[in-house]
Amino acid sequence: QVQFVESGGGLVQPGGSLRLSCAASGFTFIMYTMNWYRQAPGKERELVASIGYTGDGRTYADSVKGRFTISRDQAKNTVYLQMNNLKPEVTAVYYCKASGVDSWGQGTPVTVSS
Repeated sequence: QVQFVESGGGLVQPGGSLRLSCAASGFTFIMYTMNWYRQAPGKERELVASIGYTGDGRTYADSVKGRFTISRDQAKNTVYLQMNNLKPEVTAVYYCKASGVDSWGQGTPVTVSS
């Protein structure tokens, strides 16, 4: 059974940082590209960042380039999203997903507000 358990979200002030984690199970983690998505209130879910199965091939949405960093720990079957210099417009629920795997976790909410 495929599972994604996201954690690390919360309320943070503008300019602050958060590190999101996603623990994956139920599939061969090291063989899949991993992705972070987000869904803001009233908006469609969008792709934020991706990382290839070897840890190379990182890509980012233009809106987060230079502020977000995606990484993965193959031994822990975990993917991370380091988010720095946070702005209110990144407020959303963040989800991780493996490319080609039709399953979503519950997500972790991120709120950036003063």
